[in-house]
Amino acid sequence: MRRFVDDRLLVATHNRGKLEEIADLLSDHGISVVGAADMNLPEPDETGTSFVENARIKAHAAAQATGMPALSDDSGIEIDALQGAPGVYTADWAETPNGRDFGLAMTRAHDELIASGAPEPWTAQFCATFVLAWPDGHDEVFPGKVEGRFVWPMRGDQGHGYDPVFQPDGHDTTFGEMDRWQKNRMSHRADAFRKLKAAIGHG
Repeated sequence: MRRFVDDRLLVATHNRGKLEEIADLLSDHGISVVGAADMNLPEPDETGTSFVENARIKAHAAAQATGMPALSDDSGIEIDALQGAPGVYTADWAETPNGRDFGLAMTRAHDELIASGAPEPWTAQFCATFVLAWPDGHDEVFPGKVEGRFVWPMRGDQGHGYDPVFQPDGHDTTFGEMDRWQKNRMSHRADAFRKLKAAIGHG
């Protein structure tokens, strides 16, 4: 495994919530982060059919464009009764002509669950894959997951994305109701980050 030994890392995301979560995870390791939007990088087309493929696209595009090591995350919610949907299309379900509307996406997921006739509880998992890429084309892959269930109606206004409909196992609150730092410590990204730590030569 190649170790990351720099003190500044490019995070290949334009999502401010993701950037803040990853920055928090890295803060104890003496690593500062900069986002793709801050570097005026375009968002590459995510043409992969898996989390790792899309994460690789984003990480390598950023690393090649800047000459910096780049960390990318591709993540989403998989709902078992929908055969794993929306999965890699989690963000796509939120796309509208006026930008992303995750309220609309969560409503679509609920409507499809009702239409499927699947009984509750609707088990689900948030999945994340980190890819750490270097400008020379090398990368390391770190998958993460948190199990839980899809709940309705939406609860809470914290977090981002599908957080208001995801209740992790062992808890009676959704990610949308949790303090974001509490959620960050147990999230799918936190699980992936625990594996990433082995490749960080800090802390």
